Amino acid sequence: MILAFDGSSIDGSAYTYVVDLAQDSPSWLDSLVSAWSTYGLGLFAVLMLLGWWQARRVSARAALIALAVPVIVVVAYAVDSAFKSLVREDRPCQSLHVKTLEACPAPGDWSFPSNHTVIAAAAAVALLFVSRRLGTVAVAAACAMAVSRVWVGVHYPHDVVAGMLIGTLIAMLLTAGLRRLPETLAHRLTGSRLRPLLVAPHLAEATTYETR
Repeated sequence: MILAFDGSSIDGSAYTYVVDLAQDSPSWLDSLVSAWSTYGLGLFAVLMLLGWWQARRVSARAALIALAVPVIVVVAYAVDSAFKSLVREDRPCQSLHVKTLEACPAPGDWSFPSNHTVIAAAAAVALLFVSRRLGTVAVAAACAMAVSRVWVGVHYPHDVVAGMLIGTLIAMLLTAGLRRLPETLAHRLTGSRLRPLLVAPHLAEATTYETR
């Protein structure tokens, strides 16, 4: 038997309320939320790609920050995994034995914090530093992801709140550090094999022409 923390005393009643609400909701809504909960992270990958595509048309430094967004997400995920191993909180569907939209994860698949929420929050906040428009879309999507994880029954509300905080904090710290990198470093990298990733083709041609 795996000894684990039972988080139901924190906000178990709020969790039960949301799960019961999901059971009483229209099937189309539950299907939509379940699909978003399962596949929604794919949207953040698309937004990161769009952010990089736009950033390299702005400057090499902007493109460098955009390329760092996936790395920031990986770091946030690693920190989240460490928290999971330390806290070892059972999933609410295991502690409260309620009917949920999504199958309850196996024992040992810890609940706190929410992986999906950490990833979504880190991507959203980092994208705000790349593109205000894309970042705003990502923030709204991250909030929807947090809600969906409680709605389908796999996380307590405090799991997703902690996930939002962790993802946001890590993204802000790492992105702020990247923004302090000197412009000269970005320009130096444009002379390396990374040039196609940092400068759009039409800008690269203009730069080459100017240096002739």
